[in-house]
Amino acid sequence: MSERLQVPGPDGRTIEVLVGGADAGPWLLFHGGSPSAVAEWPRFDDAVRAAGLRLATYSRPGYGASTPRPQPGRYADDVVESVVVLDHLEADEFVTAGWSGGGPRALACAALLPDRCLAAATIAGVAPYDAAGLDWFAGMAEENHEEYHAAEQGPDVYGPFLEENALGVLQASPDDVSASLGGLVTEVDKAALDAEFSDWMSRTFRNAGAQGAVGMRDDGLAAVAPWGFDLADIRVPVAVWQGRQDAMVPYDHGVWLAEHVPTAEAHLFEDEGHLSLVTQLDRILADLRRLGGLA
Repeated sequence: MSERLQVPGPDGRTIEVLVGGADAGPWLLFHGGSPSAVAEWPRFDDAVRAAGLRLATYSRPGYGASTPRPQPGRYADDVVESVVVLDHLEADEFVTAGWSGGGPRALACAALLPDRCLAAATIAGVAPYDAAGLDWFAGMAEENHEEYHAAEQGPDVYGPFLEENALGVLQASPDDVSASLGGLVTEVDKAALDAEFSDWMSRTFRNAGAQGAVGMRDDGLAAVAPWGFDLADIRVPVAVWQGRQDAMVPYDHGVWLAEHVPTAEAHLFEDEGHLSLVTQLDRILADLRRLGGLA
């Protein structure tokens, strides 16, 4: 059974944590997408348990019941919360995975915690905004173009933009999740978005918006800023999972990451999208165990 915790964080802040999976074994630190906050999902928990892993995931600052930071941070700054959660759970070693906007957080753990992080996986994860040789927006649905261009203009522009345009997504009911995402959801993703998946997405979105759009704002600002670490420094094994039918984080992001993370193994699919990759979770976790020397 999964359990929610309130873990004391830095600077008097608190971090909302969800633990579950197996009763014993190695820890998986999972980083959710943008936007997201912790929400119980039996399908996910069962997959982690079947892989023989214990699950730890947390709501980033400003999401759910996690206290916002005084100022927006970079992807590297989320390693601070990751370390607090791992220390609280007495997890000396771990593997990590990040989905979508969580991908860079998994890579940050690989880069900055090489003595503890055994392996990392980025699942439909975004590439750096200033990635050399990558057209960051090519193949991305128009909804994301407008949002990230607003983020480029800083919190004073981006915050009000989200308050006006994004709260519908954060408040979507299970029946409305697909429609609220508009062109970001491709046909293969619509097919994967069954009732259980839609219910979980609705709950993670609603928890993400518990404090308004502050968490989503900070996530978007991090996406258009330097990450705070160098991918070339990564020495931990990394798996890059990406599908060509992805209108949220285009296929070329995964190709670029696979080419620029020195330790990367690429898992690139012609027929998978952004959401449908979750149906590969059993394979992703088995591969993560292998990379981490846990198989």
